Amino acid sequence: MIEVNRKTKETDIKCKIDINGCGKSVINTGVGFFDHMLEALSKHSGIDIELSCAGDLHIDAHHTVEDCGIVLGQSLKKAIFPIQAVERYGNATVVMDEAATTCALDLSNRPYLVYEVNVSGKVGDFDVELAEEFFHALAGNAGLTVHIIQDRGRNKHHILEASFKAFAVALRRALVKNERLGIPSTKGIL
Repeated sequence: MIEVNRKTKETDIKCKIDINGCGKSVINTGVGFFDHMLEALSKHSGIDIELSCAGDLHIDAHHTVEDCGIVLGQSLKKAIFPIQAVERYGNATVVMDEAATTCALDLSNRPYLVYEVNVSGKVGDFDVELAEEFFHALAGNAGLTVHIIQDRGRNKHHILEASFKAFAVALRRALVKNERLGIPSTKGIL
């Protein structure tokens, strides 16, 4: 179990993860749709996540969402690296009714995000551009190369949920144990 806490003037976050869990979660950020997305991420990645955030929601959800990405990223980095005996690469396409989103990722220890998800506006009270902020913070702090590409879709809820689930499934596949690979890099280190 990895634990990371972070307190700033804008947020107070407590996070515990177990990358060898079974997808159980206890999430409370104060942002309903975001909680729903993190629960889906936990379930479909197989990572147990306990996360609570007291943020400055009287302003908006930006700091809460971004800072949760930072903390989850830091937690994943502690849990994954130094990397050894895992597949390293993962990809998945997830469909939700009319929507489909693909995620490909590399446990590279070289953070990079490609986010091509064409949505705008809100889902409930959630500003949809915050999903990109979350993934940028998570990938940057976890040391992951992540490509999230919307294949099709019209419903914003479906598109974003497919994005979070595709990331989760790709991460689960990248973390699959493979003892034959040792350190999965020709460099000998990641």
